[in-house]
Amino acid sequence: MGISLGLVGLGSFGRAFADLFMSHPRVDRIALCDREPDRVKAFADKAASGETGWDAKFAPGDAYGSLDEICAADLDALVLITQPWLHAPQAVQAMESGKHVYSAVPIVSVPDADEVLEWCDRLVQTCRTTGRHYMLGETTYYRPQAMYCRRRAAAGDFGDFVYAEGEYIHDVDSSCNLRQVRQSRLASAAGREWLELEKTYRERGVRGGPMSYPTHSTSGPISVMGAHAVKVWCRGWSNRTGDEFFGNSFSNEIALYEMSNGAALRICECRELGHQGREMFRVYGTKGSFEHDAWHTNLEREALTVEQMRDPLPDDVADAFRSVSKTSDFYGGHGGSHAYLVHEFVEAIASERTPAINAWEAVRYMAAGAAAHQSALQDGALLEVPDWGDAPA
Repeated sequence: MGISLGLVGLGSFGRAFADLFMSHPRVDRIALCDREPDRVKAFADKAASGETGWDAKFAPGDAYGSLDEICAADLDALVLITQPWLHAPQAVQAMESGKHVYSAVPIVSVPDADEVLEWCDRLVQTCRTTGRHYMLGETTYYRPQAMYCRRRAAAGDFGDFVYAEGEYIHDVDSSCNLRQVRQSRLASAAGREWLELEKTYRERGVRGGPMSYPTHSTSGPISVMGAHAVKVWCRGWSNRTGDEFFGNSFSNEIALYEMSNGAALRICECRELGHQGREMFRVYGTKGSFEHDAWHTNLEREALTVEQMRDPLPDDVADAFRSVSKTSDFYGGHGGSHAYLVHEFVEAIASERTPAINAWEAVRYMAAGAAAHQSALQDGALLEVPDWGDAPA
């Protein structure tokens, strides 16, 4: 049995996922929503022209101009690929309207760590009260390296976990220029609203930092170890050139965690670093370890290819994705994670099961960053990291 879902947010990132969601064999009906009418029209035109898939799954009446409108529609689920400060409020609204939710990362991105933790709590509570499923579209979770390490962990090949590292090094002036990303976001209607909201944080003297968006670095080692952060110590680094991009926020934050399994975890979130950039993790155990796309024991090192690390997709799903990508490399961006994120959400909702990156899992990635930022604001105080437990069976 297939599902119906609405795509909310058809900007550059939303467009990267639209064909994948549409083409999945277990999606019967697609709706479209964006505050910018031209974005909806671009996909409606594809259906009107008879483009395979869109013509069968999208009807003109399934075009919407607001979240309120699409929440009132008779759809099973909504895919939220909107601006990051909107994710949590929109996810709560959608679940309260009876929809299952897929949200782009992060859960929410605002400079106030206390507010981030409040949204984590509200998200979990909304899942509990509504009975709706939530899935965070964290790309690192489905990078080939993470899939491989979870298989090795399930087989017990790491032994006892001792130490892990995760990092997201993304200098503002790197090839994916964060100044340009911000400029693009602010050009939209939602972006102009954010400028007004941003002022309220500055007026309150809120000091932000890159740990407000920690999931690319935290999700890999946390998901592999199947553990959560218990305590954190974090130091913040402040820009020293007067760069207005950073304002009074930290430009780099480095955290060390005690994990629930007794291991230590180091996380780096850096936006001002002379480096081309890296989004990766390493995990070390008493029997085996993983680093730099290789499996290590005390006797040997086995270099791994992407195909060796990647989990297989069902044949019919792979064929459907291949048909819309027109290439054998249909996995999408962020290390080929896009196809897996789409498949996991659709399959979970169609099968009426809890998604892999559910609310309880997602808040563990997010709370680790929020608590680290609180520690940095207190000059490296050792703090406890809140946890909401495991997802209900």
